[in-house]
Formats: sequence, C-alpha cells, structure tokens
Amino acid sequence: MSTPLSYAIVDVVGQPFLAVWRPEDGAVCAAGFLAQPATGAEPAAPVTTPTTPTSDPLWERLTKSDPELAARGLADHPTTSGAIPEALAAYAAGNLQAIDTLRVGQRETPFRGEVWRALRSVPAGDSVTYSKLAALAGRPAAVRAAASGCATNLVALVVPCHRIVRADGGLGGYLFGTEVKHRLLRHEGAVA
Repeated sequence: MSTPLSYAIVDVVGQPFLAVWRPEDGAVCAAGFLAQPATGAEPAAPVTTPTTPTSDPLWERLTKSDPELAARGLADHPTTSGAIPEALAAYAAGNLQAIDTLRVGQRETPFRGEVWRALRSVPAGDSVTYSKLAALAGRPAAVRAAASGCATNLVALVVPCHRIVRADGGLGGYLFGTEVKHRLLRHEGAVA
C-alpha cells in the first residue's frame, strides 16, 4: 500500500505529542513526545514543533523498525479530527481511558508482543515494577527482556511504558525524559 500515513500532534501534559497511524485500519504504528531543545531545562515558552514530523527522532525509530511502512511517508497535513486525535485530546483533558481501545500496529517479536499487551493491561493511575511487568507478560524471570520491551516500544502513551517504575520506587528511565514521565504519572493520579 502506498497511501501516506496519517498523523496528529496533540498537547499532552504540556508537551507536543505525535501519533502516526495507518489510515486503512486506524492502527497507531508510532507515537511519542516530539523532541525538545537540548537546553537541559524546561522550555520557558511552548515548544515549536518540527517543520515536518519526519524530522523528529520518532520518525527515525519508525524507519529503523519498519522501513517499508515508513517508505509510505506522511500525509501533507496533520489530522485534527477522528478517533485518534479525539482520543488523545480526551486523554489530555482527563478521560484517562480514552486511549485504551486504540488499535496498535508495531512490529513485534513473540515476547515483546506479550510485554506490550501486558503494558496495556496496567490501568491509568497504577504503576508496576519491571519484575511485575515480566510476570504479567508470562515470564517472571525475564526482567531484563521486559525492560527491553519498554525501551523498544514505538507507541508511547497508548502502550503505556511510562507506568513502569523501579523496584526501589524510583521513576526509572523514560525515552522522553523523567520530567515528562512524572507529569504523565501525576496526570493519571499515580504520583502526587
């Protein structure tokens, strides 16, 4: 199929969030917070989004994961209405379950697929450890593999890897920064 992929950019917890999906089935194949300026501090003003989403590191990750899909390119303009942008906007406005039924279409290995499905079973307002995630994915001894599943997740927020924390209670890492992870967990009521 050569139809360009659809995309939307929605403000979520004060950050521009990009979602890319296949228009033929509505499956989100990449999603994440747009790259921030490398200043080391929170921006004083709203961040300007890239000229095109294909200049963001998320697009590079999609291209490495699924070159054939990325070769379709993106639509000329973002989509502002429809199931995906409306679900993201509803989530941002406080309807935390609005994104739970969105379809996901990222390439997976058998175990990574189990990890990603386990992530989707962790409800908003909860957080679990990497050990618990490995157990939810059916392989309690595979803690490092479960952590790798979080690190390779290409559909952030919809596959909520931000809900995984360290056993000592620390936030742990997050591709988009621990400040964004903390804001997401606070938005969902998992931390104060």
